[in-house]
Amino acid sequence: MNNISKLTILTLLLLAMTTSMSNVAIVTALPHLKEYFTTIANIEFYSRLMLTLPSLVIAILAPILGHFIFRFGKKKSVLIALFFFSLFGTAGLYLNSIESLLISRALFGLCVATLMIVSTSLVGDYFKEHDRHKFMGFQSAFMAIGGVFFVMGGGFLSDINWRFPFAIYFVGIFLLPLVFVNLKEVKVENTQEELSINIGKNMLVVYFLAFIYMLLFFILPTQIPFLLIEKFDASGKMAGTIIASAFFCNALGAIAFSKLKTKLNYLYIYLLGITLIALGFSIVGIINNIYFFFITSPILGFAGGIMMTNVTAWMLSKTSHEKRVKSSGYFTSAIFLGQFLSPIVFHPLLDFVEIQDFFLLIGLSLFFLSFISFSILKIKQK
Repeated sequence: MNNISKLTILTLLLLAMTTSMSNVAIVTALPHLKEYFTTIANIEFYSRLMLTLPSLVIAILAPILGHFIFRFGKKKSVLIALFFFSLFGTAGLYLNSIESLLISRALFGLCVATLMIVSTSLVGDYFKEHDRHKFMGFQSAFMAIGGVFFVMGGGFLSDINWRFPFAIYFVGIFLLPLVFVNLKEVKVENTQEELSINIGKNMLVVYFLAFIYMLLFFILPTQIPFLLIEKFDASGKMAGTIIASAFFCNALGAIAFSKLKTKLNYLYIYLLGITLIALGFSIVGIINNIYFFFITSPILGFAGGIMMTNVTAWMLSKTSHEKRVKSSGYFTSAIFLGQFLSPIVFHPLLDFVEIQDFFLLIGLSLFFLSFISFSILKIKQK
């Protein structure tokens, strides 16, 4: 890390932050869409789709984009993506139909995919394994703290008008000069050890576990705002503050990862995160006072910080420099496929149970799965 300038590190951190804010900036605005689009059937579903449609585009196109970025160059790709990130991201300020809003969100997803692939692969380019774990903890923390400001800012703005949170995406324009000046593509000399790392079935397991993690974790932004605003009558400001507390603790979880990694392997850390998510969801399922969310959200955020850093480090540890962009593309696809499918997979269940009972059911199911998984691992070690 000593050979990399502080401005380059700052640029990498800010780039990663844009991917973390890609969805959460408008999360508190979504429940208000049904007040504007009063004649649209299934507007609650479409409003959730506003959050997750970029994720579908990312999931489908990320592997293809990985190949394109590898040939076109990371720096050029980022500069173009940042411009269109702001253009399509802010479209909610002036578009007047749900169809055009959804199209703008899909195009926005293309930009986010590019930014995420490049920012992930550059971490692998710039840092060796130990420094990488440390930097990724700081990177995830930076992303989470950025998320705190974006969610809280979005919450305040959504109380004024549901359109205003979309203005947050202008941040992409301000990042362009920093990227142009400070970002350099690094040629890394691979050691024989790095080149011999197998990218096969083991990598598919990591992709699958990353998908499952995001499928579960994205219940937080897609379902909690509706529970807070509709059942607990929370304001956008209150909902934003509660979700922001999760992002703050997400930063703490990310920082804790490098310490956990010295004592546990990737799989054990993953199961620890699942257990914490189970705890958070179970408590959400039984609370009757809105202030208890300031206990559950930090638990869920901390778990997410550990798990996201863990699966990203796990993926990077299994790939070589030549395949890093492509591996990051497939990894990005798995993460965002989980985001897109989260509300779709769980929507039918919400037709049968109340939203709070839904959280209790998911929490108890995850406790059972983590108990079985830990038991199997202990048996295998004997």
